[in-house]
Amino acid sequence: MIAIGGAIGTGLFVASGATISQAGPGGALAAYLAIGCMVYFLMTSLGEMATYLPVSGSFETYGTRFVDPAFGFTLGWNYWLSWATTIPAELAAGALVMKYWLPGSSDLLWGSIFLGLIFLLNVLSVKGYGEAEFWFAGIKVITIIVFLIVGVLMIFGIFTSSTAGFANFTSGEAPFKGGFLAIVGIFMIAGFSFQGTEMVGIASGESEDPERNVPRAIRSVFWRVLIFYVFSILVIGLIVPYTDPSLLKSDVDNITISPFTLVFQKAGLAFAASLMNAVILTSVLSAGNSAAYASTRMLWALAQSGKAPKFLRKINAKGVPIYALYANILFGLIVFLSSFVGDGVVYLWLLNMTGLTGFLTWVGIAICHYRFRKAYVAQGRDLNDLKFKAKWYPFGPLLTLILCSIVIIGQGSGVISGEGINWYGMLVSYISLPVFIILWIGYKVMKKTKVVPLEKCDFSRDHL
Repeated sequence: MIAIGGAIGTGLFVASGATISQAGPGGALAAYLAIGCMVYFLMTSLGEMATYLPVSGSFETYGTRFVDPAFGFTLGWNYWLSWATTIPAELAAGALVMKYWLPGSSDLLWGSIFLGLIFLLNVLSVKGYGEAEFWFAGIKVITIIVFLIVGVLMIFGIFTSSTAGFANFTSGEAPFKGGFLAIVGIFMIAGFSFQGTEMVGIASGESEDPERNVPRAIRSVFWRVLIFYVFSILVIGLIVPYTDPSLLKSDVDNITISPFTLVFQKAGLAFAASLMNAVILTSVLSAGNSAAYASTRMLWALAQSGKAPKFLRKINAKGVPIYALYANILFGLIVFLSSFVGDGVVYLWLLNMTGLTGFLTWVGIAICHYRFRKAYVAQGRDLNDLKFKAKWYPFGPLLTLILCSIVIIGQGSGVISGEGINWYGMLVSYISLPVFIILWIGYKVMKKTKVVPLEKCDFSRDHL
């Protein structure tokens, strides 16, 4: 359920409308299929390592053991920043969602309530986090299944007086509006939608039976992608014309024009907006809950390896890295409060800084797995001893590197226009890239680290 919940959120319920509007229904399908295939292979890469070495700080540990301690340091802090900043972002999104029902309510009030809830879910025990995420993910899954059933019935003329059919899929410039470049242009949106699936690697360290449960979660990725994302976009593209201006305007603060809401309304369900608002609220809370869990475990793992202050190693009687959790909640609160000060400049910079961190993490996982397999063979180990093997190696790591590089390079395309380049926008878009490089080089120079030779990569499992 963590694997499912990690990939389903506002990216599907809200942002999918913009992808159909920009690239047409066929273009959106092609983009999500391409990114979905990449994520599947990426997850098999992660699954191979996480099944062999199930540790809470997976990316940091793998980077340190199989690439370079400086790479592990950078990958760990990059991932921490990504999720730590997600906490205040989701608090702000939750406050916007609540304004649908209570327009005059305070952002600060709702942000505080949601932060308190997230803290409680994470401080009680890892079981509390897992239980909450199970129900959050369950609500999203049920909503999508109902949506798909209603959508298919509408396509064949049930619920409505006319048959939706396949006309919208080929009208105007559809199905591929804007051609190949438009498809590449929405790779980024599709990629953001799938971010969170890699959290299985973090959770593997606290899984009851990682050798059995992690591969099961990994194998479900492809079918989850196919059914939940691809089928949902296909249904939306068949029922709602890509020219509908509402698709481009959909956002968490205007849920009445979410593509899911539009389809439910066309089916005659008057309560569609309230229903989707409630579902998106659970998605927001789910993302905040997961962000607190992932950032806490990564901060604890960094402390364990001496790459963060020692006091963050403290674990309470319930197995929760308590000081790391306190640090993340405090960071989330400070960043959230900064959104009310100075036009929120600091807040917006931090949010933009995390724009590429997810893709940089994926690149890091691909590099780690490439080196993991090379070192495993170089040390004379038998691949048949691996409980889970990534298929078609090295295709998965190479595909991830290529597609993520396209996304990273294209990140700043939106700030280039006929009037020239918006350099401020360019700096904001790419700020996480120089931060990543500075962390890497800085640690490497200070600690005088070197790339670990394949023959000396550490495969010990003494801690397990």
